[in-house]
Amino acid sequence: MIKFTKMQGLGNDYVYIDCTKMEEKEVKDISCLAKIMSDRHFGIGSDGLILICKSEIVDFKMVMFNQDGSQAEMCGNGIRCVGKFVYDKGLTNKTQLNIETLAGIKKLELHIKEEKVDTVTVDMGKPILEAEKIPVISEEKIVKNLKIQALDKEFIFTCVSMGNPHAITIVEDVDSFDVEKYGKVLEIDKHFPKKANIEFIEILDRNTVKMRVWERGSGETLACGTGASATCVACTLNGVVNEKEDIKVKLLGGELSIKWDENVYMTGKARTVFEGEFNENVRAIN
Repeated sequence: MIKFTKMQGLGNDYVYIDCTKMEEKEVKDISCLAKIMSDRHFGIGSDGLILICKSEIVDFKMVMFNQDGSQAEMCGNGIRCVGKFVYDKGLTNKTQLNIETLAGIKKLELHIKEEKVDTVTVDMGKPILEAEKIPVISEEKIVKNLKIQALDKEFIFTCVSMGNPHAITIVEDVDSFDVEKYGKVLEIDKHFPKKANIEFIEILDRNTVKMRVWERGSGETLACGTGASATCVACTLNGVVNEKEDIKVKLLGGELSIKWDENVYMTGKARTVFEGEFNENVRAIN
């Protein structure tokens, strides 16, 4: 039996497993386990699986897999819940944490309310803007005007990496936009050699953006922290929001506060949904 905790940040939900008392390699077939546990009909149901592991260099290590079993570099909503998990479970009493991820070391500041973590500010680091490092195939070094035809529509993208590739485009009415129809086509477009997370956004005012996201490997999710961070950067680059100010990003699952001042800082809630045990033998049954 595998003990797990299901957590969510603005509805972006993951299954969390405490691996701090074992070696990461002891967890067998993580990709397969992620697919089965994440399944919303035959499993627990989530956007993916996150292992909280020992780190040789900082406080903890986050190992993350998407719903389809592919490994991911980083998740802003997911790492906030990692901070809540390790504090609320008594694995640390620190409110300033360093977490190792495939996208580098991320700094967390935990905000405590009634002895539990309420919100978390994540230093997301400096955005990657060079096309070849995102990666995106473009003649522009900094990609602000990438035109892509998808089905019957042409989109203009600004591309940013926050440890994983994002492509951001403005649409007229994001609430009624068919994210699934266009998202699954754009995710695998030839311009994105490692696929891309696609953000469809609507500018409400100089400090407020509404966003929906199609995440590579997961489909549309209720929230995406790296996507909201990339959106703030893209909007700043295009001059549609105020520089170096807190930008409110409205997502299906709630709101994030994002600020880009050299590094990108993301603040949002983290919540525990429930805890349980998962029968690993289900893998053999299925």
